[in-house]
Amino acid sequence: MFETAGADVAFLLARVLFGGVLAFMGLNHFTSVEPMVGYAEFKRLPAPKLSVLGSGGLLVFGGLSVITGIIPSVGAGALALFLLASAVTMHDFWNAESEDAQNEMTSFLKNVFGAGGALAFLALAGVAWPYALNIGL
Repeated sequence: MFETAGADVAFLLARVLFGGVLAFMGLNHFTSVEPMVGYAEFKRLPAPKLSVLGSGGLLVFGGLSVITGIIPSVGAGALALFLLASAVTMHDFWNAESEDAQNEMTSFLKNVFGAGGALAFLALAGVAWPYALNIGL
């Protein structure tokens, strides 16, 4: 699967970039709890603090899962579901006005293409990944 010259390194780099950004975003959920809880309340999420902390944990777990290759099907699948759900619930640009609508649409689209990336990693979760621990394939 990764026989093309440099494919193994490119795939590792893709995992580090994708998983690293998502894990970092998850850490931000723990370092910026109150502002994120306020935004979750504004979006009328049930149990806003639990939602912020739970989604932060999911992002850290999923990102590290993709980077390391430890149960990547669970990590990538959870990321895909979360990113799609978050796009619709947190970034509903169709309900926002003017500049807020543009910002929400940008965030919505980032979540959607992030979900696409997660689905690509999920599709490859059944094969051995180069430079990965490959636990739980």
